[in-house]
Amino acid sequence: MTTAAPVRKGPRRPWTPGQIVLTLLATAVSAVFLAPLLWALLTSLKSETEAVEVPTHWLPEDWTGQAWKALFETGNITAWFVNSLVVSVCVTTIVLVVSALAGYGFARTEFRGKSVLMGVVMAGLMVSPAVLGVPLFTTVQQMGMVDTYWGMILPQCAPAAMVFILYKFFQGVPRELEEAAFIDGAGRWRVFLTIIVPLSRPSLAAVGIFTFISSWNNFLWPYMVTNNPDLMTMPNGIATVMNSYGIQWAQLMAGGLMAGLPLIVVFVFFQRQIVAGVAHTGLAGQ
Repeated sequence: MTTAAPVRKGPRRPWTPGQIVLTLLATAVSAVFLAPLLWALLTSLKSETEAVEVPTHWLPEDWTGQAWKALFETGNITAWFVNSLVVSVCVTTIVLVVSALAGYGFARTEFRGKSVLMGVVMAGLMVSPAVLGVPLFTTVQQMGMVDTYWGMILPQCAPAAMVFILYKFFQGVPRELEEAAFIDGAGRWRVFLTIIVPLSRPSLAAVGIFTFISSWNNFLWPYMVTNNPDLMTMPNGIATVMNSYGIQWAQLMAGGLMAGLPLIVVFVFFQRQIVAGVAHTGLAGQ
């Protein structure tokens, strides 16, 4: 029995000046982005008196979790978290389905009025959601969906930007793949589900992640359409606690970290999908 010869590792190459500069630059940028999170965490572990002291200091003199305890005692955190999760997951699912179907339809089918309809979608990119707040609220109110999940979900499911992103991606998919499937007897739906969707997983993942983050952070629309404290989302619920009990800075930092924790988890575990999706979308648009 022969044994494999050990692989000799050569001496480690010294860093080049360019690598050193890039590493230092990346470290500085990371510090800039992480400093506010660290400041919020340390402030949330201070007492309210210490949190407003001038001059301020980073480390608490008396470490305490009173702000976190007060946040859970004065607000229905569990219900707000579940509400945000339900709304964000439903919005993300609907946006993915609608965007994929609409983007593929624009990219691969010809129908009367296609250019006009595409122009309407593009016009949606130039309209601020805040401008549509009043007419959307009037419509939701007339449909009897105020203080309901559907009232928060459906108005967030008009994804003009996401339709355009997937439309550009689908344009970059080689038509020969679909034509070969058509020759083998596959229909349009089978081609879409078995060929297009698997190829577009990176872009779909990026669209889904961006939609989830946007829906989770949405403060204005749930605030307009929801008056029931039991249906409030995390941003609205935490803002209500702050308004009811005044500005408690330690509690405010704890609430901000609680609301942002799921987004941090999403970025940590799905950063590859985000980068890959943006890269694939950019290549498809070239």
